[in-house]
Amino acid sequence: MIQLFKKGAYVFNGNQVVAEEAIGTEYKKYMEQLPSAEECKKNSLGYQILAAHNTSGNMEQLQIKFDKLTSHDITFVGIIQTARASGLEKFPVPYVLTNCHNSLCAVGGTINEDDHMFGLSCAKKYGGVYVPPHQAVIHQFAREMLAGGGKMILGSDSHTRYGALGTMAIGEGGPELVKQLLCKTYDIKMPKIVGIHLTGKPRRGVGPQDIALAIIGAVFANGYVNNKVMEFFGDGVANLTVDERIGVDVMTTETTCLSSIWVTDDKVKEFYEIHNRKEDFAELTLPEVVYYDGLVEVDLSAIKPMIAMPFHPSNVYTIDELNANLYDILDEVEKKALVSLDNNNVSYTLKDKVRNGKLYVEQGVIAGCAGGGFENICAAADILRGKFIGNDEFSLSVYPASQPVFMELVKNGTIADLMQTGATVRTAFCGPCFGAGDVPSNKGLSIRHSTRNFPNREGSKIINGQIASVALMDARSIAATAANQGYLTSAEHVDVEFKKPKYFFDSTIYDNRVYNGVGKADPSVEIKFGPGIVDWPKMAALGDNMLLQVASVIHDPVTTTDELIPSGETSSYRSNPLGLAEYTLSRKDPAYVGRAKQIQKAEKARWEAKNAEDIYAAAPEVKDALVQVEKEFGLNPLEVEIGSLVYATKPGDGSAREQAASCQKVLGGLANIAREYATKRYRSNLINWGMLPFLFDGDLPFELNDYILVKDIKTAVAEKKSEIEAYVVNKGMQKFTLKLGDLTDDEREIITKGCLINYYRG
Repeated sequence: MIQLFKKGAYVFNGNQVVAEEAIGTEYKKYMEQLPSAEECKKNSLGYQILAAHNTSGNMEQLQIKFDKLTSHDITFVGIIQTARASGLEKFPVPYVLTNCHNSLCAVGGTINEDDHMFGLSCAKKYGGVYVPPHQAVIHQFAREMLAGGGKMILGSDSHTRYGALGTMAIGEGGPELVKQLLCKTYDIKMPKIVGIHLTGKPRRGVGPQDIALAIIGAVFANGYVNNKVMEFFGDGVANLTVDERIGVDVMTTETTCLSSIWVTDDKVKEFYEIHNRKEDFAELTLPEVVYYDGLVEVDLSAIKPMIAMPFHPSNVYTIDELNANLYDILDEVEKKALVSLDNNNVSYTLKDKVRNGKLYVEQGVIAGCAGGGFENICAAADILRGKFIGNDEFSLSVYPASQPVFMELVKNGTIADLMQTGATVRTAFCGPCFGAGDVPSNKGLSIRHSTRNFPNREGSKIINGQIASVALMDARSIAATAANQGYLTSAEHVDVEFKKPKYFFDSTIYDNRVYNGVGKADPSVEIKFGPGIVDWPKMAALGDNMLLQVASVIHDPVTTTDELIPSGETSSYRSNPLGLAEYTLSRKDPAYVGRAKQIQKAEKARWEAKNAEDIYAAAPEVKDALVQVEKEFGLNPLEVEIGSLVYATKPGDGSAREQAASCQKVLGGLANIAREYATKRYRSNLINWGMLPFLFDGDLPFELNDYILVKDIKTAVAEKKSEIEAYVVNKGMQKFTLKLGDLTDDEREIITKGCLINYYRG
């Protein structure tokens, strides 16, 4: 079904794959006539697009300028506030502000709609595009109105992926968009490019989510495509519709890749024509020979309907396999879950879902940038037509990804067919993907064609004893399960004729409702501020020496951004840095905020202190550590910066939300220590908020609440030292070595200045 090459591979004429290790045998003579592997790498689509957008003149150290930007209403307020504080005058490229995450304007009073009005006023003042709530989810609008062949788009949402349309898109934390708004660059080493060779044709009942989950299951745990570009090609591409390609593509985020790009063809050309943008199509095909740093073979015909069990998209099984081995697999799932649900208040099992030898689920959801596409919903309706979902616990909700999609589904009768089954149909909304909609009951099991199924992703609160589970599936098998009134069913086993109606795009809704201010910035417009929109607090520059208290220790194999700063109801505070910070690690380590605030008291006292006794009076708990530091190294306590740190084995999987880092900084966090960082974007978020992304591999020399001294840190950053000495103060100054990894000159200066805002203020 899926094969990973051990080394790189050559691809000839767009489809013939030759593993690198085979070159030394039967292909050796032929290869002597070709350029080197390094030269053949430059023939990849990814390399060509990156080269066209690179401004550094050095393809090893890229400085990228993007063609367009996009954000949603959890992130755009903070981005624009940061850019304003750094000197923003107008948006230099088209910047789209969608309102698809905090669309429910209820929780928190006027806060959500205040942010929307802030966004509209900024679109007018700085020359942007404003998409009102319920019009489209961020990525569907980008597909319909922004993508272009050979272009690059940067978005402040991790699922910014438009590769199937010939657009290289990257999801990053907000500070990276701030840099683009200030006409700076996205700086990164040239990423490796991995070929994804698609062959065969999907079997009946298999949809894009099935294909994506199969790929994620093959490449996530081993990091095969981590921070790399996935380049899709092969005969199998032609056997996928554009909607299917989009569905596979958007889920590549869950592989932890950096970006993606696909070859394009007449089907993609037709997509642009349907959306009245035929000039944005570009034919992208592979030249005679390309070299890839790795290669994944995917036989589409061998993929069966899949399910990603709690609590990660890589925890995959075929639905048939699960149904045939229910108790064995549920045992595996529960054991894996214990790693994530490390809280004694929760007793977790899925065995109580087994009824009459079958797995029963309480909820189905087809939604968002992954599931809400036209073809997914039409296919679900075909399976459900003439059936009903029953009047027991099982419910089904469907969210078309945009109003144009919704309108066409109304016109062709699909919405009526779905509603007759008992399903409910909602407007475009990302809530089910991050815990702000369709929260199941305690201990409930929800199957979703959405993007993630991390703990808390559906909205449960583990520390309060509330827990629910999400399993990811394709819309087709969700519909098959709904037709079976909640009993897990593979769409492959349903007798159905897929009608595959043609899609007609009507832009009237956008023409009438979306504000397009590109090229029409009006400096006279007053920005509308609601009471929940609060400026960033002052952040100090990096000190010469640093005393860090370990405020949280997380040993999980992977820590998601949802665990670092939960989604859901917390998002009502995303425009209030201090308010949002109160929720940091609240569902993983509820005592963290209190610990961080306590050590922050010492640092605030140091700012005003005339002598060491002033610090000790405000925060007596740091006295012993500072006294030892002064005694051992002669460091004046007034000259030792004091803050907190978080240790996690592998933090940062999942969302691009910069709040996962900024909330720590607001609470006085100065560093993370990790064995590795799950994603480039989380590490960048730490750096952009002036936090040190330390690396350490080995047995931990420190524990929770220990104090760690890092001497001469400012000098070490400036002098690009690869290794930095640190000391566990309360353990006899036990010495150990930290690393910082690669940092650009700009990143070093950002850390030294204390954050990106300070960096731009000069």
